[in-house]
Amino acid sequence: MKKKIGTITLAIAILALCISIVNLVLTLTPRKPEVRDIQYVLYLGTNDKDTNQPVFSPDEAKDAAAKILVDHFGGYTIQEANGGWADAGTLYQEYTLVIYLSDTSLDAVHAAADEMIRTFHQSSVLIQANETSTEFYSGKN
Repeated sequence: MKKKIGTITLAIAILALCISIVNLVLTLTPRKPEVRDIQYVLYLGTNDKDTNQPVFSPDEAKDAAAKILVDHFGGYTIQEANGGWADAGTLYQEYTLVIYLSDTSLDAVHAAADEMIRTFHQSSVLIQANETSTEFYSGKN
């Protein structure tokens, strides 16, 4: 019995040593640095803040937003959404543009949002800032 316990103890010690070596190698192995970034997601309503009527048709809204985004950022990603809310028992619905921006600053986002607020006659633009990692992958060479 003592010989069996000794063999088990030796096996556990060897296993623990192997795990320690693997952890040491993984810790010392250089890794590609992860680029941390903030992705900004903007929700742009398209109904007039005073009349609750659409300011533009959906195609015109996308074109107007795209122009603002190209002027400020050189490009854009836009998705279409439908939003709704209830006020005093009335349900309001609104065509909404969801805009994704990376590799920029909050000041630049605010400057574009200011123009969107004026162009789309909005009270505000909802802006979310989400920490993410970003990679512009170009394939294997």
